[in-house]
This record gives sequence, structure tokens and C-alpha cells, in this order.
Amino acid sequence: MSEAQSPAEHLHHHPTIRHHDHDHDHSHAHPGHHHGHHHAPQNFGRAFAIGIFLNVFFVIAEAFFGIIGHSLALLADAGHNLSDVLGLVMAWGASALATRPPSQRYTYGLRSSSILAALANSLFLLVVTGGIAWEAIERLLQPSPVDSGVVIVIAALGVIINSATALLFMSGRKGDLNIKAAFLHMAGDALISLGVVLAGILMLYLHWYWLDSGISLVISALIILATWSLLKEAARLVLHGVPDNVNTDAVRQYLRNLPEVAAVHDLHIWAMSTTETALTAHLVMPRGYPGDAFLTDVATALREQFAIVHPTLQVETGDAAHPCALEPEQKV
Repeated sequence: MSEAQSPAEHLHHHPTIRHHDHDHDHSHAHPGHHHGHHHAPQNFGRAFAIGIFLNVFFVIAEAFFGIIGHSLALLADAGHNLSDVLGLVMAWGASALATRPPSQRYTYGLRSSSILAALANSLFLLVVTGGIAWEAIERLLQPSPVDSGVVIVIAALGVIINSATALLFMSGRKGDLNIKAAFLHMAGDALISLGVVLAGILMLYLHWYWLDSGISLVISALIILATWSLLKEAARLVLHGVPDNVNTDAVRQYLRNLPEVAAVHDLHIWAMSTTETALTAHLVMPRGYPGDAFLTDVATALREQFAIVHPTLQVETGDAAHPCALEPEQKV
């Protein structure tokens, strides 16, 4: 599977690993490990559809009553919710694209589109939130009267809609970065709406109209902090970095301790998608090819211990007359 492997080095048993692992993932489930990428549209397609519908309705309501009530907080939240609608559309589309089968040009299919969607969503959210914060600063310097009653009612509706939408994605947030991005967007919106409700109550009784902008600044800062970690994780996966849930040293040690394995080199671990992790490695086994049962057991252990669902292992005997060109650690 590795592009760096020559035909002479690549052994005929590689498809056996992929075939076994592929079948196992589709016929068995192991709680706590990442297998569900192929099931994302089935599990969350309805969640995306419901979330998009509810938020489109809410964006229209917020924009309309934000104009009537002269509330920057409502208008800012409407813009933020609109960005999340677009984010949900991208996330849904990426989940659907990820199920497309491999082709001659895209031999992995389009699995990595889910990583791109998570990266785009986090960038988009940061940009929109930054715009909200900038407008809030300008309005904070020149506060104007706000219809507090309208703000409270519409924002309370936002708490309900955004919380309900976030709950739709809650179960998948730990196993899929794409779903996590959708969950964070909706949870962030619920937090914004709650803050607007509290600000509306204070404005109603104390006439502190500067709170309309002040609360927007505070919540914008919270969203930026939460989104920054998502952005870093998505960027790392785009650059083929090792996912957070995989310890490279532990994987190397496991492979090194296998029976008859004298050395391990050219080890690579990367994310094929927001739910699937792949691995390639060269195992130096002086006694030669150990048989399909050995490779099957290793593939199962990698899946169950490290959530690596797509391993490809190359067996070498360590013949000094024919050294592996990829053995040095600095070679890729």
C-alpha cells in the first residue's frame, strides 16, 4: 500500500490483511473503538437534516426580530447560526462523500473529505466569531436601547433549538472529528443564546444596554478557545499527523515484541478519515513470512488495542545483501 515500496519488496499477502480487516469491521462492532465511519450517514443523516431545518428557521426568526428589537446580540447570533447551517451542510456532505467506494484516481475513496470539512468548519467559525466580536466592540462604545422582551423570548427559543440539535450529535462526538465539529457548533450556539437571555433579563430590569454587546464579546471569546483546539486537531490530520487517540511509541513497542520480529522500521500512522486510522510498517523477521494467521492476529490486535483499522505490514528477512532502502529513520 505504501507508495514508497518497490514491487520487489511488496509481498503478495498484503491484500489478505486488508481483506480480513475490511470484512471484520463490517460484520462486528467493538465498543470504544473507531469503526463507524461507514455508518456515519446512516446514524447521523437524520440528525444533520433536522439540525439544518431547525437552524434555518431560527436564523430567519433571529434576523427578523433582531432588526425589530435593535439587538446586536440577536443579529450577531443569527449570523453565527447561519455559519453553522453552512457548517452542517459541509459536514453532512463530507459524511456522504466518505462512503463513496475507491476509484482509479482516489484509491482510498473520499474518506479524507470529512477531515477537510472539520478544518473548514473550524476556520469558518473562527472568522465569523471574530466578525461578531469586532461589531460588538464598536457597539459597546455606543450602546443603544434594545427591546429586551423580544431578545429574551427569541434567545430562549435559541437555547432550546441549539441544545436539541447538539444532543443529536452528542453520541458521535468522541469518535468522529467531523461530528465533533458539528456538536461544538451547536453547543456553542446554545451557550450564546443562553448568554443573550441573561443579558436580556438584566437589560429589562436594569437598562444596562451595553450588556447586549458585552455578552457577545464574552461568548465569542469562549467559542474561539473551544474552536482553536478543534482547528489544531483537524490541521494535524490534514498533514497526516498521528491521531490523538494513538500512541506511536506503544504501537512500535507492540510490533517489536511480536514473536520472531527482530526489528521494526518505516512505521507510519495517519488518519484516513475522521474515524479511520491506517498504518504501514516493515517487520524484520529472519525466519521469513510467518503465515496469514500471524498477520490476521496482528491486524485484530491493532484494531482492538489501538483503533487502527487499516494496517499494511511488509515482512523482510533482514538480508544484508538486499537492505531495505527505507530502514533509516529519516527516510520516508
